[in-house]
Amino acid sequence: MTRALIQSLAMLLVCSAAYPQTDIGVEFDVASIKPSVPSDGGMVVGCRGGPETNDPTLFTCQNLSLSNLVTMAYRIAYYQLSAPDWMTTTRFDVTAKVPKGATKEQFAVMMQNLLSDRFKLAVQHESRDLQKYDLVVTKNGPKFKEQVPPPAPKENDLRPPAPGPLTRDKDGYPVLPPGRPGMAIMYDRARLYNPGMTMQQLAGQISGQIRGPVTDATGLNGKYDINLYWIAGDLTAGPAGPNGLSSTPDPGPTLTQALLDQLGLRLESKKGPVEFIVVQQAQKFPTEN
Repeated sequence: MTRALIQSLAMLLVCSAAYPQTDIGVEFDVASIKPSVPSDGGMVVGCRGGPETNDPTLFTCQNLSLSNLVTMAYRIAYYQLSAPDWMTTTRFDVTAKVPKGATKEQFAVMMQNLLSDRFKLAVQHESRDLQKYDLVVTKNGPKFKEQVPPPAPKENDLRPPAPGPLTRDKDGYPVLPPGRPGMAIMYDRARLYNPGMTMQQLAGQISGQIRGPVTDATGLNGKYDINLYWIAGDLTAGPAGPNGLSSTPDPGPTLTQALLDQLGLRLESKKGPVEFIVVQQAQKFPTEN
């Protein structure tokens, strides 16, 4: 086998790993996508279940836009998606029965096939230069603690509790129900709560808020109890203020301030190439389940 052929095969394997192919016939056993019920000023946004969770065969999402679903399917951050603005407006609830033993890679292909089937989604890949950010620890160290392992769940606790109405604390920030980590937004006030979050996951959440690449450079490798609140403003707006964060006239901490004051973390900027998924075609509402 020639060296050129070996290099070509290696490149093919790398490309296949980076962007799973959608023609291998991997599908959910059953899947439902429906428009979310409009909320009164506040909503919980997030997903539960699926491969490598306590509920690997049941995957559910609340209040996700089509843009959210595409980033999940292609395993990219929100800033890596180039899509029409309307894809961020209408939100959907998703319920899917995942085949037993499915991997995260297979799950991603299932999501791609689902979006292609129900939304007629078609995409292409591009590379672009962007402002990037490193998430680092300040000189005084982090202000959060490592996760305290929760007790083993009972058999009846494997399914997530039914969603209930959001409440707010004395300052107007949403309070997430016990046992339901995630992010909630209420009247431009946001809270991120996760008692077992990695710094890589936190960097991904921040990326979605500032619409720019954020890499974990904290050197912290465990899971941590993260409770962060800030003034969200327009989450669909592009970078506009310091460190790429949108400014807001409302009183309260910006995301930059919240990271610094509440977690002891900050963002350092740089620039470099970033891979993008570009939506070429999609319809606004899914075909019937």
